[in-house]
Amino acid sequence: MSMFLEITKAEYIGDYRLRLWFNNGEMRVVDLADKLDGEVFLPLHDKSYFQQFSIPFNTVEWPNGADFAPEYLYEHSVRPYDIDDESPLPSAAEPAAKYGE
Repeated sequence: MSMFLEITKAEYIGDYRLRLWFNNGEMRVVDLADKLDGEVFLPLHDKSYFQQFSIPFNTVEWPNGADFAPEYLYEHSVRPYDIDDESPLPSAAEPAAKYGE
């Protein structure tokens, strides 16, 4: 039986990066800096707006309705312990914004 992926919790960790917790028990980090293409994502280029996400259903969503499918976020993210010291993605950071629990 397959499980539909859902985001259960998310934290902003800097620039265009989010730490995400999925309903399969995994925690992953995604960098959306090069994924913000298209008109709906234009407001997200402002980092203060980017931080205004919430999890109204099963994924992160911004006030203008922009969102990404949980499967897309999973496929474009990495596990923090897979990040080497040269990577721009941090393995740990103090969150500036946190949603879900």
